[in-house]
Amino acid sequence: MLIVWSCLSIAIGYLFGSLHGSVLASRLSGRNLKELGTKNAGASNAFIELGKGYGMLVAIVDISKGAIAIGTMAILLHQFSSVEPNSLFFLYILTGTFAVIGHNFPIWMKFNGGKGTATMIGMMLALDWHWGLFALITFLIITWLTDYIVIGGLMLYLVLIVETLTKHSVMSFWVALGLLAVMIYQHRENFERIHLKTEKRVSAAFRSK
Repeated sequence: MLIVWSCLSIAIGYLFGSLHGSVLASRLSGRNLKELGTKNAGASNAFIELGKGYGMLVAIVDISKGAIAIGTMAILLHQFSSVEPNSLFFLYILTGTFAVIGHNFPIWMKFNGGKGTATMIGMMLALDWHWGLFALITFLIITWLTDYIVIGGLMLYLVLIVETLTKHSVMSFWVALGLLAVMIYQHRENFERIHLKTEKRVSAAFRSK
């Protein structure tokens, strides 16, 4: 039965994740976010290229879908199934993981979406708001200290891995580790630009708007 629920978690997560706030922002602004800046369909590029208002819109949509995906799965599980706590956490983290993957690789955008930072925040808040709040604060502090949003974003994934260890869920740990690998791969160019000191800093991006 866990296999069936796992497949449903993947489907629900991917479906919600692939609904993009960037599409709404692009239509309202009349500018295609996929043709601007880093060509990334995410909140950070929206903030930089479309301004704070549209950036906030994309962030709200992308954070919400990560949380709503897990909330939907929670309702279904409580209504139609009874599984042990470790399995519940695994199914929730699997749902959130595929919400991030759906955001990053949406089928109707030819698998070329965003990079998942905002959706990751929503996922973590829905999994456990205490850990989610800690992750969000860590993200904001590290982003402020380093002036690079990608370094702050990396902290979200590391906090998630620590959270899985406290839940004593081996399967969840491997899912979180896999998600970290996806994040590093997708941000490999950002890390390279940081090394070369050519990555655009958060403060510079906001000053330009």
